[in-house]
Amino acid sequence: MFNPGGPGASGYDWVIESSDFLGTKVLRENFNIMGFDPRGVGRSSAVSCLSDEEYDEFLYGVTGFELGSDEDLAAGRAAVKEFGQKCLENTGDLLGHVDTISAAKDMDLLRAILGQEKLHYLGYSYGSLLGTVYANLFPDRVGQFVLDGAIDPTVPDEQQTLFQIQAFEKALRAFLESCEEYRDCPFTGFVEGDLKTIKEFFLELETNSLPTDSGRELTIWAAVTGLIMPLYSETYWPYLSTAFDMALNDGQGDLFLMLADQYNDRGEDGTYATNLIAANYAISCLDSRASTNIFSMRRQNQALIDAAPTLGKYWQYGALRCETWPFETKPALPSFSAEGAPTILVVGTTGDPATPYSQAQSLAGSILNDGFLLTYNGEGHTVYGQQIRCVDNVV
Repeated sequence: MFNPGGPGASGYDWVIESSDFLGTKVLRENFNIMGFDPRGVGRSSAVSCLSDEEYDEFLYGVTGFELGSDEDLAAGRAAVKEFGQKCLENTGDLLGHVDTISAAKDMDLLRAILGQEKLHYLGYSYGSLLGTVYANLFPDRVGQFVLDGAIDPTVPDEQQTLFQIQAFEKALRAFLESCEEYRDCPFTGFVEGDLKTIKEFFLELETNSLPTDSGRELTIWAAVTGLIMPLYSETYWPYLSTAFDMALNDGQGDLFLMLADQYNDRGEDGTYATNLIAANYAISCLDSRASTNIFSMRRQNQALIDAAPTLGKYWQYGALRCETWPFETKPALPSFSAEGAPTILVVGTTGDPATPYSQAQSLAGSILNDGFLLTYNGEGHTVYGQQIRCVDNVV
């Protein structure tokens, strides 16, 4: 059984379209591979929130106020509240039942239907959390488990956000250090100076969007998403280099916008191919949420900027996304030790920007009662299946 992450990504689509990614001979000779859409996702009972036009405004729009000002904050709060209300109107009571614990129970139902005494499982990113939860609910039914790009479920939301933006800033530095390898790199090779250039580029975008050939504009939020997307994998770094070249030297935002659209599953025709955004909000806001006390958020904002001087500014007030969610969080599990389960393999990449390596260390080292850590020294979010033999062979 396989989950590609998210939360909100479709395991059904992934297995149909990308299962050759898991094409190691030993794996395919010994296992059938099954992907499924968790509750709230894709072809299962799916969460539905906004129209395509409304998603464009929600994901890429700007308020017209100074970023972080009281007016900007009020507009952001109103947008998130409206988003949650439309999710409730378009989804109904299902919206209150798409949490990770419920999805893990569904996994056990699938195991039973397939007639398996033990569940064998591979989970990437959020899929690692889903696997960890399953292992704690049903430790005696755990077979061979691999959790790649691991999440530490004991870390509070505020700390998760801090660790993640710190890791993305680290990945951005790694990109800049290697940028000269790419034909159209617009940077100097002096990383501190290049980070300042990016910071100034973003500052200008806060009030002046860049044009694109499509007629749409590259807003600050589209640019930040377009930067984050290629930092997930070193294979995308050449595109990031070209995107910066087009933006800084030609004043064109086309490639940054294309990268943002790919991250959000938006097609060229303006339609959103999946319900990834809706499911991501719905699942995350039922699982946990950060404090929206204004003093707590301001302390968090300063911590984000200190940890990531280039990107931290654009991750401020993240707690607001779940502040007015129509349903309360579900009770957390009392422990994540998976006592009684066999050894669980945790895979961590030292340069992972989305699930920082420290979380794989803690999950395998101190949280799971019987966890084994496999470390890959490299860049990118998750690693198994990328033809890196020393990882693929162990998994």
